[in-house]
Amino acid sequence: MQALGRQLMVEYHGCSSTLLDDVDHVRRSMLEAANATGATVVGEIFHRFSPWGVSGVVVIAESHLAIHTWPEYGYAAVDLFTCGSDIDPYRGFDVLRHAFGGGRFEVREFKRGQIANSGQPLYHKPLPAVAAAIEV
Repeated sequence: MQALGRQLMVEYHGCSSTLLDDVDHVRRSMLEAANATGATVVGEIFHRFSPWGVSGVVVIAESHLAIHTWPEYGYAAVDLFTCGSDIDPYRGFDVLRHAFGGGRFEVREFKRGQIANSGQPLYHKPLPAVAAAIEV
């Protein structure tokens, strides 16, 4: 069975508290991670909480990357959800692993949109002819 996308749910432990609390560093790192996957960035939003912590999302044409940081614990939770066979979420995972100086990490991969399609190629975005045929 083929899948429309892959989702990595990553936990980074032992990260630099200073880096995890720096909204500019987190933003730059997430954008670099999105670019490293081969994705097309279409938008982003980041917020720094008081007294600490950052949350943010990078929207890509092929889905999204999201992060929530807990600097007081040296911990970051990251979601790298990509669609299409040309996009590699593991390249983004590596960028972030180095960006936050984490000593330990856990990665869980999920196949999203598993579809039985008789061996035909599976496209994460409909071809124009397919899109026209399914419009309501």
